Amino acid sequence: MRAEDTGTPAGTGTGRRRFLGTVAGLTAAAGTGLLSIRDPGPARATHRPRPRPPRVRPLFLGTYTSVAGGGTGVGFGTYDTVTGQISAGGVVEGVADPSYLALGPSGRTLYAVNEREQGGVTAMALRPDGPPAVLGTRPTGGAGPCHLSVHPGGRWLLSANYLSGSVAVHPVDRATGALGERTDLVTHSSPPPGPGPGQDGPHAHQILGAPDGRHVLAVDLGNDTVYTYRLDTPAGKLTQVSYASLRPGAGPRHLTFHPSGDFAYLANEVDNTVVVCRYDRHSGRLTPGAPQSTGTGPGTSYPAQILVTRRGDFAYLANRGHNSLTRYAVEAAGARLRLLDTVPVGGDFPRQIAFSPDQRWLFAANQKSGSVTVFSVNARTGALRRAGAPFTAPVPVCVLPR
Repeated sequence: MRAEDTGTPAGTGTGRRRFLGTVAGLTAAAGTGLLSIRDPGPARATHRPRPRPPRVRPLFLGTYTSVAGGGTGVGFGTYDTVTGQISAGGVVEGVADPSYLALGPSGRTLYAVNEREQGGVTAMALRPDGPPAVLGTRPTGGAGPCHLSVHPGGRWLLSANYLSGSVAVHPVDRATGALGERTDLVTHSSPPPGPGPGQDGPHAHQILGAPDGRHVLAVDLGNDTVYTYRLDTPAGKLTQVSYASLRPGAGPRHLTFHPSGDFAYLANEVDNTVVVCRYDRHSGRLTPGAPQSTGTGPGTSYPAQILVTRRGDFAYLANRGHNSLTRYAVEAAGARLRLLDTVPVGGDFPRQIAFSPDQRWLFAANQKSGSVTVFSVNARTGALRRAGAPFTAPVPVCVLPR
């Protein structure tokens, strides 16, 4: 277990992520739909106007379910695209400890980890006229899966087992989005673990495909390493081609790519830094630069997730200990981050952040305060501004607007 998830001092050895929460109590859903379109008549128009986008869109919440009084599955609701306000909907019952969520490329399937000792991944079909429907769960072959993503080609689901330090691959049925039996499982056995708190062995914290789909990168907090794999797309097998070592005790947690694909930004949880990495898309090699400040002052703030805008001009970092969001200007075509400011997140322990699809809104899941805060994003300056009161959701650990 790691101290930032439990509130206990690092190195107490009490196990991973037992600060578990609930996602019960979501109620009343807002509807969705397109506005009606008036036909201007065949004599005066060569085409009909485009449908206006819906005012409300779906949103999903991940949590933990393995404590008394905890949640019972994946929360779902909506958010208002004009105001950012979240409205509750309900719960997809029976999904165990869904602490991280991801959408399939088609937008018709939702995936969740089952962060338990016997880890699993669950697929859910998204329906326009009802709640998500569970398609099934497959074991990951490891313990404590905490992250998953769909490979850019859409054919494979990738997952990271934190407790056992391994990564897994599952096939995705193209027609239904359901998952097949695991095709590969790779355990990180070298290099040795780092010297920092919580680095008692390999701890895979994230796995994602590079934007061009040629390689897969796995971030391991326990041994200060980012692994690069080549994915055999017909067979679903991973072959390691290189790895990048961070400085000892960095504790890398989460990586995101610049839109160019030539750079990636890495949040280091243990030593409270961010790093700009150069990425060679031909070899898959990642080259980390010098560690940079998170803007949160001395000590660690348990940086969590880092995001970059699709235009590649701003990046944002969630700081759990400092309860803030750091804003960076992205400069030199992605090669440099310049710290601009930090803003209070308006909650306690922002575990995960996410953009709305149009990137007008940024959502923060505040694990310990049981709230989700919403910020409007200024497209010109990147400045964040709180949008109304936080949404109450017991111990949210992941928020996913669609």
